[in-house]
Amino acid sequence: MFENIFNEFAIIMLIAAGAGALGRLLRQPLIVSFIAVGVLVGPSSLNIVTAEQEIDLLAKMGIAILLFLVGLRLDVQVIRRMGPVAVSMGLAQIVITSMTGVALCLLLGMERLTAIYTAVALTFSSTIIIVKLLSDKREIDALHGKLAVGILIVQDLVVVLVMIGLTALGASTAAGQHESPLVAGLLVLVKGGAFLVAIAALTRFIIPRFAHHLAHSPELLILSSVAWALALATASESIGMSREIGAFLAGVSLASTPYREAISGRLVSLRDFLLLFFFINLGAHLDLALVGSQIWLALGLAAFVLTAKPIILMVIIAIAGYRKRTAMLTATTGAQISEFSLILAALGLSLGHLDESAVGLITLVGLVTIGLSTYFILYSHPIYDFIAPTLGVFERNTPKREEAEDSVILQRPDIILFGLGRFGRNIARHLRERGKRILGVDFDPQIIHAWKAQGFWAEYGDAEDPEMPLALPRGNVEWIVAALPLMSANLAILKALREHGYTGRIALTAHSHDDAHRLKEAGADLVLLPFSDAAVEAVDRLTADEAVVPQQSSA
Repeated sequence: MFENIFNEFAIIMLIAAGAGALGRLLRQPLIVSFIAVGVLVGPSSLNIVTAEQEIDLLAKMGIAILLFLVGLRLDVQVIRRMGPVAVSMGLAQIVITSMTGVALCLLLGMERLTAIYTAVALTFSSTIIIVKLLSDKREIDALHGKLAVGILIVQDLVVVLVMIGLTALGASTAAGQHESPLVAGLLVLVKGGAFLVAIAALTRFIIPRFAHHLAHSPELLILSSVAWALALATASESIGMSREIGAFLAGVSLASTPYREAISGRLVSLRDFLLLFFFINLGAHLDLALVGSQIWLALGLAAFVLTAKPIILMVIIAIAGYRKRTAMLTATTGAQISEFSLILAALGLSLGHLDESAVGLITLVGLVTIGLSTYFILYSHPIYDFIAPTLGVFERNTPKREEAEDSVILQRPDIILFGLGRFGRNIARHLRERGKRILGVDFDPQIIHAWKAQGFWAEYGDAEDPEMPLALPRGNVEWIVAALPLMSANLAILKALREHGYTGRIALTAHSHDDAHRLKEAGADLVLLPFSDAAVEAVDRLTADEAVVPQQSSA
């Protein structure tokens, strides 16, 4: 239909951009728009997709980057900060929802394996969508936001483990065609163990040194991280395992480094771009005739996700000791299925466990639940006010868990300082002398190391990373200060903070009065002029000294 693949991709991207813009007007996540684009450009509609191999390649790279980012979250310290309560709630929700879902699917006449796959797919919720919506509502740091994120992290880790188990089983089954299943299974186990030992050794002795060296250049750090993810994905596939396992372990190997947040923030846009092709590919393979015949079954399963799933989560949260308001606001975030649900369905299809009709059913449930749950999250507070009188059964007479958390004073800085150069260090030193708690952020690992050696609180991060504010404890800070020499960096951090809902005071640095005027117009609350201020201070001291210098007597 088109002269070359470039032209085809250009048309697909234009259609995707238009659909995304329309979806944004309707306040819909991009996932819904992209699947719709796949249906539109696929054989069931316009039939303009011929570059199936190229789109499939980009889709696989997107899944690899997604799993790499999930692995980056698997830091022992992060799991520890989540606490056993969030972990237990997440696991309880997965088990109860899956068991209930299997029973429902069997009652609806599904085969056992299809019922299990479908129920597990219905269990998980979309981290990408929920975090974005909570951030837009400025509720990511609220108690229900923290609980939701903790539960989502548990879900993501569990679904990755499920996918790893399924791909290992698939590899064992494929190998078993030429040798006994027992021998094939043992070979997969031995290879997997050796692979884990090799990665653990690299993580312990090699990776921290290389990461420290690469971190001097944020661009090189990101490039190396992507290369590492794809290299381990390739290595994993070469030993008979799956690409997903290797990409996930690549993320795990970097999760304990101080550069985790910087890598994750920079790769979010790449992940979203590549996942566009996964969802387009998924939509392009939907058979509208099959989808039409499954509409009522899909609506029934969607009703389960939209109602029963949040109720299950509310019961678990209430039992854990939280108030009904916290339980309801947290549970509302889970009323949809995840992008991982769609990836799991695609994996089941590739392994021969599911047919195209089952994948189409799960995708249709995803479209309905993701589309509707978006409004549930956006209008969760009015919904709660409306149904609060009916939620008395979920209220705790003594919400010990919530009261305990309210009484805990988390370590929070008074001031967050970007840029730990000479000017930033002087600011921090004087602020600490006045009793302020300072969190310093810089992209130079040597400066971070020296900063921590002096007893300061410091984190590695790039001020121009648009996702960096999400990783900072910015709630209730007095000031966020950027002591950065570049005008572009000051403007970038101002824009990122405002877009992520920070409404507090921001101080930026300028090296000329023209730049100071631009920063003020952009919305800075205070502009620091280090050279000008230093000159004025020097003149003040010089002129002050004149009054006390003794006059020399003439001989």
